[in-house]
Amino acid sequence: MKPLLLTMGDPTGIGPELIVQALLDGAFERLRQPLLVVGDPQVLLRAGQIFHCQGSLTANGGNCATLEFAGQQLQVQATSQLDTATLRYGQPDHACGRAMVAYVESAVARCLAGSAAGMVTCPINKAAINAAGCHFPGHTELLAQRCGVEKVVMMLAGKKLRVCLVTTHLAYKDVPQALSSAGILATLRITDRSLREQFGLEKPRLAVLSLNPHAGENGLFGNEEEKLIVPAIAQAQTEGIDADGPHSADTLFHFAVKGSHDAVICMYHDQGLIPLKLLHFEDGVNVTLGLPIVRTSVDHGTAYNLAGTGKASTASLLAAIKMAEQMIPE
Repeated sequence: MKPLLLTMGDPTGIGPELIVQALLDGAFERLRQPLLVVGDPQVLLRAGQIFHCQGSLTANGGNCATLEFAGQQLQVQATSQLDTATLRYGQPDHACGRAMVAYVESAVARCLAGSAAGMVTCPINKAAINAAGCHFPGHTELLAQRCGVEKVVMMLAGKKLRVCLVTTHLAYKDVPQALSSAGILATLRITDRSLREQFGLEKPRLAVLSLNPHAGENGLFGNEEEKLIVPAIAQAQTEGIDADGPHSADTLFHFAVKGSHDAVICMYHDQGLIPLKLLHFEDGVNVTLGLPIVRTSVDHGTAYNLAGTGKASTASLLAAIKMAEQMIPE
């Protein structure tokens, strides 16, 4: 059976200790897919010390090894060999930045080649990867480029709410100029198709939010609704997509959480992530829709304030792994 790949993320963040904590908890024992961590075995061994657990490493040939803590085993693809003596939590250097990118690129390549079932990513530091020469604002954009896909959709999901973003990582002042009817329509198409094909929804119900307060109040607070959003919704409806709106963001989420819609289409990052994280701060999952591969991620950052303490929650990591397994065709 093809493995599900788990990239280790920032070596100086909480990713390594989340992986080791989940392993010690036995959380990987009930997985449908075999799990393979793409990362750095020595960094994972170092993470075990946080939990006062001495690990062992057995080479399996090539760049693969078996990591063992307290009788629990984990397969690791050694994609970096960092000097752990120089690592400081919360202070990634250029070598760490290059390693973060290498983990992701190795996993993407294996998924595209068909030797892996999908990938789950632990958090990276965006500034560190850019300083290392990888000029992308985040995982989503990097994955789209490496997969040769022009348009993808960032979806954040929990049991109560799914939000999909038309624009992602850019300054708020740049959002209105970045919006277009074509971009909104592409988001609706990708979301509808992905929810059908990967999540088993027969006819997904999509709520489309406005950009401005009170859906623009008939042009009083802006005209993006009439110029951009309404035409995109109308075209989507002619294609059989069950989309409606534009809805005022300050009221729609109340009804979406109660089950009125299967996903909410948001115009910008914080419009969707604030309500999502209010409800699913620990167990939310970041999913990239529109890729030719399965990719989910933890819905949090590197959490440098917690790195090295062993206090970070594994809930989002485990939810991301579970969701990836659900998306992989049986």
